[in-house]
Order: sequence, then structure tokens, then C-alpha cells
Amino acid sequence: MIAYIIRRTLYAIPILIGINFITFGLFFLVNTPDDMARMQLGVKRVTPEAIEKWKAERGYDKPLLYNAAESGRRFLTETIFFEKSVKLFVFDFGRAEDNRDIANEIRTRMGPSLALAVPVFLVGIAVNITFALGMAFFRATYLDLWGVILCVAMMSISSLFYIIGGQYLVSKLWHLVPISGYAEGTDAVKFLVLPVLIGVVGGIGAGSRWYRTLFLEEMGKDYVRTARAKGLAESAVMFRHVLQNAMIPILTGVVVVIPLLFMGSLITESFFGIPGLGSYTIDAIQAQDFAVVRAMVFIGSVLYILGLLLTDLSYTLVDPRVRLD
Repeated sequence: MIAYIIRRTLYAIPILIGINFITFGLFFLVNTPDDMARMQLGVKRVTPEAIEKWKAERGYDKPLLYNAAESGRRFLTETIFFEKSVKLFVFDFGRAEDNRDIANEIRTRMGPSLALAVPVFLVGIAVNITFALGMAFFRATYLDLWGVILCVAMMSISSLFYIIGGQYLVSKLWHLVPISGYAEGTDAVKFLVLPVLIGVVGGIGAGSRWYRTLFLEEMGKDYVRTARAKGLAESAVMFRHVLQNAMIPILTGVVVVIPLLFMGSLITESFFGIPGLGSYTIDAIQAQDFAVVRAMVFIGSVLYILGLLLTDLSYTLVDPRVRLD
């Protein structure tokens, strides 16, 4: 087990290096340091001297990948890539273009993101699995048919419709909760009720339909027919056999998402004015703040790799036949 974890960790290093290169290349493919300076200075006509000063203050006055004017190790170290991206591997995120500490911003904004993402995640799993078990239990009936139709219809509706429709109906017409904003402590509940509800409802279609497929696949296997032949009730077959044996594919989709909860929801946080990591990333993209963008992409990559590792480890908990060597 320990050897497996070490091996997977070592595999992650070249993946993170590749992601770093791709993120760096894509960003500077559409932006130059001069473009970033003009964007941050916020004026239509800016002097070349002001641009050069801005670049020198933030380390963008150096070559991107290699410095032909230097020799030896400085050929690679005196570059924008080395100074801006390599430090990420020791989780030194540096400062944003507005000079705020990125690590401090991440710590501050992680709380609101988790306050939104965790309830959506937990309630969504419970609702989706319950609904999918109900459809599988009443398979080939009108309840199953209309359940599938409802799922397909909900999948076809954009998440923006749920957000805008929920804000208009619940907040503007009924005045039950604030339309947007956030507060600390228990006061945050009134701001989170609507986005959590919308997050759960928006995921029912795809989630329930996928779980239903898993349950129906398990119900067609020999061990289920054997359990029925022994006289077990259908409810016992569903919960004691089908649900338990479907846990491996369920864990594949569930555990891998857990680390990504820290990243927040890009769209939901922006629409509801929640100061989480999702809205922080959107604001950074709009402001062309490469420092924040590369930090968030790197963290997301690390968390995704961690999620895959946790998924493999969780297999051993639900299926003793799985061995990680």
C-alpha cells in the first residue's frame, strides 16, 4: 500500500510539470507582458516607460522560457517561467497583480466555498441515490418511465436557468432569501439556502440517471437472481446487495470530487456574490491576472490527482478483492 502511494505520487510530478507548461503557454499565447501591463494600468494611452516600469516591478521584463543573454543555470532560472511557475511546487503562490498575497486569499475564500460546496455535495448524493434506487425498484413501470423523462428534461436545462429562475422566483417575487451576498457565521445560512437548493436540483438529472444505470446493471447479474431465488424481499436485494456492489463505480465518481470541493463553484459563486475560490478565479481571468490563474489551476490539478488516489484507496474498503500493489 505504501509503495503504491509513493509510486502514484511520483507519477504526479511529470503530470504537474506538463500542466504548468500548458497553462503557461496558453496564457502567454493570447497575452504578452505588455498586454498585461496595459490591462493592469487601466488607461487607454499608456507610455512605454510606464509599461516597462510595471513589468520590471513584477518580474515580467525577463524572457519567457530561456534567457539567451545568460549562461549556465541562469539560462533557465532568469526567466518568467522559472520565477512564476516553478515556485508552485513548494506552494509558494506569490502575489497577485494587485499585490495581495494569493495564499492568504485562498485561505480566506476557502471557507465560503466549502460552505456552499459541501451541502450541495452531501445532499446531492443522498437525493440522487435515493431517486435512482426508486426508479430501479419500480423498473419498467410508469414511475420509472416518468422518472427517466424527468431526468432527461432536467439534464437538458442549463444551470443558468436554475440560477436566474431561482433568484427571480424565490428572492425577487417571494422575498424568502437575499438574492445575493454573503455573511460570516450563522448569518451565512440565509445566503446559502438558495444556491445550495439550486445546486442540488441542477444535479438531479444527470446524477440520478447515472446511478439508475449502475443499479440496473447490477440487478441483471447472477448474484441478484440467486438472492431472489432464496426468497429475499426486493427491498433487501436492493439495499443489501445491489447498492453495496454498486459502490465501486459510485466511489469513482464521488471520491474524486471531494478534493475539488475546495475549488468552489465558478458560476454559482459569481451569480450569488459569494466570495469563494470560484468567484476569485473568474475575477482573475477577467482581469488577466496570471498569478492567480496559474495558482488556481495548479491547486486544482493537485486536488484532482489526490482525488484519483483517494478513489483507488477507497476501493479496498468496499471490495476486499481489490489489492493495491
